[in-house]
Amino acid sequence: MSARMRLVHSTGFTYSAPVMTSFNEARITPRNDSRQTSVVDHVDTTPGARQFTFTDYWGTKVTVFDLHTPHDRLEVVGTAVVETENEARSEEAASVDWVQLRHGSVVDEYDEMLQPTVYTPHHPELVEFAAAAAAGLTPAAAAEAVVTGVYDALTYEAGTTEVHSTAIEAWRQRKGVCQDYAHISLVMLRSLGIPARYVSGYLHPHNDAGIGETVEGESHAWIEVWTGGWWGIDPTNNKFIDDHHVSVGTGRDYADLPPIKGIYTGSGESELDVSVRITRLA
Repeated sequence: MSARMRLVHSTGFTYSAPVMTSFNEARITPRNDSRQTSVVDHVDTTPGARQFTFTDYWGTKVTVFDLHTPHDRLEVVGTAVVETENEARSEEAASVDWVQLRHGSVVDEYDEMLQPTVYTPHHPELVEFAAAAAAGLTPAAAAEAVVTGVYDALTYEAGTTEVHSTAIEAWRQRKGVCQDYAHISLVMLRSLGIPARYVSGYLHPHNDAGIGETVEGESHAWIEVWTGGWWGIDPTNNKFIDDHHVSVGTGRDYADLPPIKGIYTGSGESELDVSVRITRLA
C-alpha cells in the first residue's frame, strides 16, 4: 500500500505582553528515506522572518528563524506533500541473535541508542518487565513482545503526563500519550541490549478517509529497533509502521526532536495552540 498526503502543521504562540526578539528552531519537515519521499515542503512564519536550514546531528532537517520586531503572536506553519509506503520488516532486519547483538562492534556502533537519557532512565521496574516479556525469544520477537506488553499495560489518556515526564513517571501511572509509550518502550528495549531510537512524525488517524478529505491528524511518536537492520513499530497502536505514518526524524528521545523550540525576550507569558491537518491526495 502507498499514499500521498498533504500535511499542514500549525503552531501558534500568543503572548500576554509584546515579545521584543525571539530565536527559534522548527523540526516539522518530513524526511526522505526508503519508505517516504517529501515531494514539497516549506515552513512559513507570521510575522515573516529570514530563514536558513541545516541538517542536525541526527539527520533531521531544522528550519531556523529569528524575529527582531515586537510581536504579541507567532505562528509557524509547516506544509508538506509526502508519499509514503508500507514497509515490511526484512529478513535481515530480524537476523541477529543475542550473541551477535552483544558483540562489541554492535554495542560500539549503536552506543547512543543503548544508553539511558533524562527521558528514558534505566529503572528496575522497567528492566524486570522487559526481561519477563522477552524470555525465550529472539531479539526481534522480544522487541515485539515488549511493545505489546507496553500497549496492554498502559491506557492512552491525554493530560495525565506532561511534555517533560520521564518514562518511569508515566509507567507508574500506567497512563500517558504516544511520547510516553515510546519512551517506556525505549527503556525496556535498551535494557535488553537492543538498540532503539525515538521517531517523531505524524499519523493519519483514519483508514477509510476519502481522496481529498481533510481530517484532524496527530503529531505522533513511535520507535525504530535494530535487530540486524532498523525497523519501525508503533507502541501506542501496537502495530508496524505503515503508509499512515509520516516521519520527521529520529533521535535518542523527545529532547532530540522537539517540533518547535526557542527563546524570547519579553516579560509576558505564552499560550500554545497546535493543529495538524492531513489530506489524502492519492
